[in-house]
Amino acid sequence: MNSAQRPKRRWARWTALGTAAVLLAATGAFGIFYLQAQLDTVGKVDFATRMAIPPLAPSTTDADGTRRFDLAVQEGETRFLDGQATRTWGVNGTFLGPTIRAAKGEKVAFTVRNGVSEATSLHWHGMHLPADMDGGPHQTVEPGATWRPQWTISQQAATLWYHPHLHGKTANHVYRGVAGMFILDDERTAGLNLPDEYGVDDLPVIVQDRAFDGDNQFDETAPLLSTGGVFGDEILVNGTRGPFADVSTRLVRLRLLNASNARLYNFGFSDDRPFQLIGTDGGLLPKAWETTRLQLTPGERAEIVVAFAPGETVDLRSYPAGSDFNSRMNGAADRLDLVRFRAADSLRDGTEVPRNLGTAPDLAGAEIAQTRSFELNSRNINGARMDMNRIDFGVRVGSTEVWEVVNTNGYMHNFHVHDVQFQVLDVDGQAPPPHLSGWKDTVQLEPDRKHRLAMKFSDFTNPDVPYMYHCHLMLHEDEGMMGQFVVLREGEQVGKVSGHQHR
Repeated sequence: MNSAQRPKRRWARWTALGTAAVLLAATGAFGIFYLQAQLDTVGKVDFATRMAIPPLAPSTTDADGTRRFDLAVQEGETRFLDGQATRTWGVNGTFLGPTIRAAKGEKVAFTVRNGVSEATSLHWHGMHLPADMDGGPHQTVEPGATWRPQWTISQQAATLWYHPHLHGKTANHVYRGVAGMFILDDERTAGLNLPDEYGVDDLPVIVQDRAFDGDNQFDETAPLLSTGGVFGDEILVNGTRGPFADVSTRLVRLRLLNASNARLYNFGFSDDRPFQLIGTDGGLLPKAWETTRLQLTPGERAEIVVAFAPGETVDLRSYPAGSDFNSRMNGAADRLDLVRFRAADSLRDGTEVPRNLGTAPDLAGAEIAQTRSFELNSRNINGARMDMNRIDFGVRVGSTEVWEVVNTNGYMHNFHVHDVQFQVLDVDGQAPPPHLSGWKDTVQLEPDRKHRLAMKFSDFTNPDVPYMYHCHLMLHEDEGMMGQFVVLREGEQVGKVSGHQHR
């Protein structure tokens, strides 16, 4: 939508006063809130700005083969709207960060400099790595300080991401703009004939919603009756408002990342064309799944391949994903135009979606060391809120566990586990749907449905430095919907958390 159409405040999108007056007389003020909770931007977005493609992060290589990246979290201003620029944060720039790319087997090292006025962190979401390199709430970086994590990439090709994970401030720091994609490659995937030219037929699509106040600054005020936090009425894709992307190939791979704080997206195209889901959080699926809709909650990723015809134009949208009261009050009933794709009159056609893609998760027949139960309700997990000094339990290295996770609220939660990718064994005793058939690290929890997740803990142990598990609606984790576990050697006992911040 253009600046003239954009409301100065989110509630300014209410319908005409005459309609509101009729509604008020019929159902009272509550009816007005219910009616106006639905946002519809279809046909109202100009698509006048070329979609930004985050640059690949530069690196240097040491004599021993270690790849070194320099990342600086910094403050700045970004112009999203006509008029005053918006105060933002970013990594090596004013909003968002570069795409980090590395391959399985590579040793990577980072210099992370904190150039903002508050302590922050960078968490490598979806990465298997030592706990003290994870970038969670125990690895904060003070203003002016530097953090130097390093590890060896030991997992298959996948689309991951990075973002702050400072307890109590994650939502705020991500909302200001600190986030970026982290792409992993491997030899097997490189040998497939998938679209893989970054920025041409392999596109990052980082989707975020934002609300702006009358001075064009980010507004983090949650709407009335919202249970998830802020829901913005403006959509940014790779930091671009109203983006278009020009297509030069028949097949295009989109790496979708829901980097919003709370909003669910139900992705589909304006003409309902089918697309191929080829990968989820932890990498490629065994086989592609054809669909017309795909839901992603905050933190989830998906790789899809869509086919275009010469000269056509089609929009990527988010469609309604629920119609009940809580869905409507938390953005799931919205219709949103996201990106316009414009195909050239002549398209190159040299790639394909192979019949066989990745390796199927293999934990269903594993020996299970322990089964644990997790109930998510309000801002609690198993009746408790996050305590930075409490380690909730320890798991044994080399063991496989099953975690039974249930959302007993009537509103949305999801569940993210650090360090591991898990296999969804079943949902309420039924085989998982196709989009949950691959490796995952974040999963939507439909209310009152038990999700059984199998995960193996390998390689890294530390009795004193925990990994996190939590709801990835960022307000929820900030308010305490998070717990901590450690990975232990045989015979080792749970230790005691100590400070790990970098000054």
